Amino acid sequence: MMELRGALIGCGFFAVNQMHGWRDVNGASIVAICDRDPERLKLVGDQFGVDRRYTDARQMFTNGGFDFVDIATTVNSHRTLVEMAVAHKVPAICQKPFAPTLADAKAMVAACEAAGIPLMIHENFRWQTPIQAVRKALDSGAIGAPFWGRFSFRSGYDVFSGQPYLAEGKRFIIEDLGIHTLDIARYILGDVTSLSARTKRVNPKIRGEDVATILLDHNSGATSIVDVSYATRQSVEPFPETLIELDGTQGSLRLSQGYELQVTNAEGATNTDVAPILLPWASRPWHNIQESVFAIQQHWADCLGRQEETCTSGADNLKTFALVEAAYESAASKATVEIRTLLK
Repeated sequence: MMELRGALIGCGFFAVNQMHGWRDVNGASIVAICDRDPERLKLVGDQFGVDRRYTDARQMFTNGGFDFVDIATTVNSHRTLVEMAVAHKVPAICQKPFAPTLADAKAMVAACEAAGIPLMIHENFRWQTPIQAVRKALDSGAIGAPFWGRFSFRSGYDVFSGQPYLAEGKRFIIEDLGIHTLDIARYILGDVTSLSARTKRVNPKIRGEDVATILLDHNSGATSIVDVSYATRQSVEPFPETLIELDGTQGSLRLSQGYELQVTNAEGATNTDVAPILLPWASRPWHNIQESVFAIQQHWADCLGRQEETCTSGADNLKTFALVEAAYESAASKATVEIRTLLK
C-alpha cells in the first residue's frame, strides 16, 4: 500500500504529540505543516524535518500534494478549516471539541457526507490501553450485562501552566475534559437518552467551571455517573487517569489508580496490570494520552487505506458533542435534558 501523505494545521502545545505519533504510524507521514505563528512553525518543522511550511491554510490547500489533513487548532477555526478540506476533497481529522456549537458540528458532518470525504474527530481517550482493556473485559461477558457505571477523572494537576487559554473561557472542564469522559461512557455503556448535570467553579483564577457531576441514562437501561474535577487534591496525584467502576448482572469491574483492572465474578477476583506503554518519545504522566494519540492516528491510517469508517467519525462524535451541550444546558436550568431533541 502506498504511504498516505498528511498535512497538519496547528503547531501548538498538543500538536507536538501528534507529530511524534505520525512519525511512528505505519502507512502515513506528515509532509506539510501550517501555523499562523512563524516561530512555532519553524520549531515544529525543524524538530520533525518537514520542509513544506505555511502560515496560510488556504495556500497550503491550493498547493495540495497531500492525502489528508490533521486539524490541530483551537475550536473556533474548526468549521472554516473542515470546509476548506471539503472544498478540496481532502479527508480530515479534527481536534476536539468538534465545534463551537452543535449546529456547526452538524453542518461540518453534513458537508463531509455530501462531498463523500471521511471526517474523524481526534477523540483519543477511548484508545487508551486501560480503556480498551475495560471494553475487552466487558465484551468477554465477564460481568454479564452492565447496569451501573462510574467514569471518574478527579485531579489537582495544573493544566493551565501548559495551556493558559483554558483559564480564559466561560466553559472549561466539561468542554475540555468532560467531553473525553462522556465519550468513554458512550463507548463502554452505549448511547445516552437523557442526562442531568451540576457544575461548580472552585478555582477563583479561572472563568469556567472546574468541577462537574453528570448523571446519564443509557439506551441499554444502564445508569452511569461521569464526574470530573481539576480542583481535587489527593495524596497520590492520579493525572491523567480515568477511573472506571462497572456493576453487571454477573459481576463487577474496577479500573483503579495505577492502571489496575480488577474483575470479580462467580469465579473469583482477577487483577490485571493494564498500564500503557511508555513510547520512546513519551513522558510520564502524559504517556497514557500520548500512546492513545498514536493509536487513534494508526486507526485513521488503517481505515483510510481500507476505505472504512473510523470509530470516532464526525457522525459518531455528534452524539458525544450533544452530551456536552446537554450538560451545560442541564447545569444552567437544573433540569434533565433529553438527548434526542438535540440531535434532530
